[in-house]
Amino acid sequence: MTEAFLQYVWQHQLLDGGLATTDGLPLVVERAGLLNRDAGPDFLNAQVRIGGTLWAGNVEVHVKSSDWNQHKHSHNPDYDTVILHVVYADDAAVAAFGGRPLPTLVVASHIPEALWNNYEALANPPEPLDIPCQNHLAEVPRFHIASYLERLVLERMERKCAVVRRLLGESRGSWEQCCYWLLAHYFGGKANALPFELLAKSVSLGLMARWRDNLQRCEALYFGQAGLIEGYYEDDYPRHLQSDYQALRKGAGLTPISSHLWKFFRLRPCAFPTIRISQFARLVSQSENLFSRLLETADAEDLQRFFNVQASPYWTHHFQFDRPSPGKPKSLGCDFADVLIINAWVPLLFEYGVQHGSQQLKDQAIDILQQLKPERNAILRRWACCGVKAANAADSQALIQLYTCYCDPHDCLHCQIGYKILTH
Repeated sequence: MTEAFLQYVWQHQLLDGGLATTDGLPLVVERAGLLNRDAGPDFLNAQVRIGGTLWAGNVEVHVKSSDWNQHKHSHNPDYDTVILHVVYADDAAVAAFGGRPLPTLVVASHIPEALWNNYEALANPPEPLDIPCQNHLAEVPRFHIASYLERLVLERMERKCAVVRRLLGESRGSWEQCCYWLLAHYFGGKANALPFELLAKSVSLGLMARWRDNLQRCEALYFGQAGLIEGYYEDDYPRHLQSDYQALRKGAGLTPISSHLWKFFRLRPCAFPTIRISQFARLVSQSENLFSRLLETADAEDLQRFFNVQASPYWTHHFQFDRPSPGKPKSLGCDFADVLIINAWVPLLFEYGVQHGSQQLKDQAIDILQQLKPERNAILRRWACCGVKAANAADSQALIQLYTCYCDPHDCLHCQIGYKILTH
């Protein structure tokens, strides 16, 4: 028996039979209370009727009543508001703060056997499973899964919006600056998100605006600030970048970030920082008022075309300076454009809608996800093997949220699919 399971049973009132306290007084639950995830009693603002008297306050849940003493609740005034102690086993007499008698409910005989068996099957499957409930998913109606995914995509959005709020705070409320930094963060991918964000923060939008009509100087600023054009080069292109950067650096008083931050190892060559920096320079140089321009674009295909920029001609035959490679234009590609739309633009648009009280903008953000094809990764392949396939990027974002926040940590008790299986 676990305390988390008992909290779940109390929260959803899954108890069988007539209830009574250990003193023999009949007990009726009028309101279970709100689960408290912070310090203090487990459930807040509950209402229970004990022996005909209505009590309002908080509820504490333990596996054994002696846990109350072990946790020293009787000496903590935060627990003086507890009106009921819910336990699986009553093995010790306890009192509230100040010695007040504490009504106790023992639930061992009120938990349906099938409920515990279902919980055990999820918590301790006979063999390790990628998705804890994959052997039971067939028991859950598809419309219920679809409905839950609609909620999860909003939960996922809120999680991503936290990054937006962080950058918005750092930019002192500038949506243009926040957009610029956020796109840079995701341009770097998982391996180079931090150095890319630092790079964007080291080259202001104001400075970029002065050289927007000169792509080579924009690239010089970025490559120079990235610390990636130090040393001797044979090719004219990096040498010109060095010359331009030295002139720009003196005029603007720039300090480059450390080149050691950049990662090339185990990346596909098309994702090398050199290629991504050139593509980012192209995007910024051709996009005055980047955020405002994106705000006017509601169609996913238009967004893909906007982000699908191409690196400068030098990179057609290179992945790194002075190292020739077979000729191929280095376009960002629709797949990576989708990554930017899903992870950067859509959360930014959604949060903008939140802060401006616009349901239309929030709906537009979700609609863009629904226009995009689903993502392809290991998590989505796991769900597909279980018969749950994403129809679009909104579904794939929801399934990623479901796996990372519920399946992987085995938090089935707070999952709506888990609830359906447990109470089946």
